[in-house]
Amino acid sequence: MVFSNLLFIYLFLPLCLLLYYICKNRTYRNGILIIFSLLFYSFGEPVWVVLLIFSAIVDYLNGLFIEKYRGKKIAVLGVIMSLVINLGLLGVFKYSGFIISNINSLFGLSFDVPQLALPIGISFYTFQTISYTVDVYRDKAKVQHNFLDFLLYVSMFFQLVAGPIVRYTDIAAEIEERSCTAEDMSSGFFRFIIGLGKKVILANFTGKLATAFLTFGDMPSSVLAAWSGVIMYSLQIYFDFSGYSDMAIGMGRMFGFNLTENFNYPYISKSASEFWRRWHMSLGSFFRDYVYIPMGGNRRHQLLNLAVVWFLTGLWHGASWNYILWGLYFGVLIICEKYFLGKLLEKIPAFFSHIYLLIIALFGWTLFYFEDMSEMISCLKGMFGQGIPLSDDIAVSELKGSCFIIAAAVIFCCPVYKAARDKIAVLTEKSSALKICSQVIYCVSMLILLIVCSLLLVKQTYNPFLYFRY
Repeated sequence: MVFSNLLFIYLFLPLCLLLYYICKNRTYRNGILIIFSLLFYSFGEPVWVVLLIFSAIVDYLNGLFIEKYRGKKIAVLGVIMSLVINLGLLGVFKYSGFIISNINSLFGLSFDVPQLALPIGISFYTFQTISYTVDVYRDKAKVQHNFLDFLLYVSMFFQLVAGPIVRYTDIAAEIEERSCTAEDMSSGFFRFIIGLGKKVILANFTGKLATAFLTFGDMPSSVLAAWSGVIMYSLQIYFDFSGYSDMAIGMGRMFGFNLTENFNYPYISKSASEFWRRWHMSLGSFFRDYVYIPMGGNRRHQLLNLAVVWFLTGLWHGASWNYILWGLYFGVLIICEKYFLGKLLEKIPAFFSHIYLLIIALFGWTLFYFEDMSEMISCLKGMFGQGIPLSDDIAVSELKGSCFIIAAAVIFCCPVYKAARDKIAVLTEKSSALKICSQVIYCVSMLILLIVCSLLLVKQTYNPFLYFRY
């Protein structure tokens, strides 16, 4: 089940909220969230619920072990067991086929390549349970003695499959005690609708265009089609993932949880370094705190540390060489910016540094999109006009027919909506009548957006979720 699904929007979520708020006891509320979370997860494949619960048991016990032997050398065994078991499971289900196929190619062997289904959300909850164990070992988090409360942290359906990656320390207090005011409920509901709009309207429409332009034989149909396809994909993946993050954060607010932000308008950045401070921020901070800094950070072996982090960033996204190349590509760019390019970008006008970021991001998404290296090379050749015309009638027609959606997508990549809301808040601050009027208009516009999304979901057959693969 996905969030942009009518069954989820009009049955699963309302029923969960109803039962949750009928109960006044915190323990019962946590129990309802656990039941609905496991039910939600079982829609993908019921058997993987066992794997999720097993991961929760492993790190619940590791936390207790570390607490019992705190201050003794043996306590580190809890961290080691967490890393071995969790990363072992992730390796088996996500990377075993990739590893074996590469061994076969390298040594001319013929081992059977396992075709294992990827458990939904495993990349996210694996990192969450590891971060809990490490933080308990570092004495940054208090150990959780109630297994059901820990299972809630691991299984929360509103962020399980798409993040943001939530650290136990961020929500430990809210697992024990939380409240949700009318303002929290309304802001969470509207944040959910905004995320739904991003996904259903902007991501799905730009995604269909990206698929049309980037599905080709030997070469793209034209230079215009190649560039348009990559641009549409860059819009699709942003609105797809940030839309799901918005929905997750919004639902968290409805249940009294304040989840961390995951995106901050990355396409307005002026460097690769800034881009990664704004894109999938929970993943970036995880690698910083649990890989980069423990390896030495800026203090020693910085180049090696950066190379490892960006290799792992690419590998986290998928078991394919194109993801690894994509991660290393950004790693090289960030290293260059640290040593010399960053100073140049600070000196030139902001317009040119912004153009620089957009260009390198587009080439990065080209690496990210194509798992087939020959198709990737063909697309890159097409972008530089090798052997194909500048434009073609079909591409021009597709772009003309979608110009309003494309314009909206480009606008909403920028903080226009946020700036407008801030401006309206300032203008209505001294007038209660204007404030009420603006709130009514906002509520009506959100309800209209929900209706439009619902109607589109009834008609649309194209409704993928890209990060289910990661």
